[in-house]
Amino acid sequence: MSYFAAAAARVEGAWTAAEVNLRGVTDIEEVADRLRDVEPDADLSLLFVEADDTYLVILRLDEGEDLRVFGSDSAYAEESRLGALLVGDLKTSVTGLEDADEPRPAASGDEETEQPAVDPEADPVGDADILADLGIPAPKLLALSGSEGMMPADVTAEICQVLGCADEVEELREV
Repeated sequence: MSYFAAAAARVEGAWTAAEVNLRGVTDIEEVADRLRDVEPDADLSLLFVEADDTYLVILRLDEGEDLRVFGSDSAYAEESRLGALLVGDLKTSVTGLEDADEPRPAASGDEETEQPAVDPEADPVGDADILADLGIPAPKLLALSGSEGMMPADVTAEICQVLGCADEVEELREV
């Protein structure tokens, strides 16, 4: 299974990005170490792992500590060794939601917009509030990652646009 792993690290308000090679990692802590190595002095480090145009995993470190993980679909753990390593130990339901049965709010302000169809087969896992303090609350992250027709690269681009690091991450794809 092919993957693309892009790290975005913020130091004193400025973002840098780097592709991260995850070949040969043996556990989630080794993945976290590789993320730390991108920018050791970062106050915030994010790793976006996109696999086979199907799965997205987001890892977050605040000041190099307290690893948090969100996965768009628990099935990734069954599909590959890397998937098992990244999301295999996560709970089967996401955290950070008041009531998962409530309708999801429109993604853009007060405008009346039709929400994209959400993939009923997706089983997101981990911490859906991983980006809430950065302007992407859990319902929005779940809607983005579960929208039919949205590729993991599209979700990463949308998230990075909100965070202000879209250009840095997009440059990695062009190399």
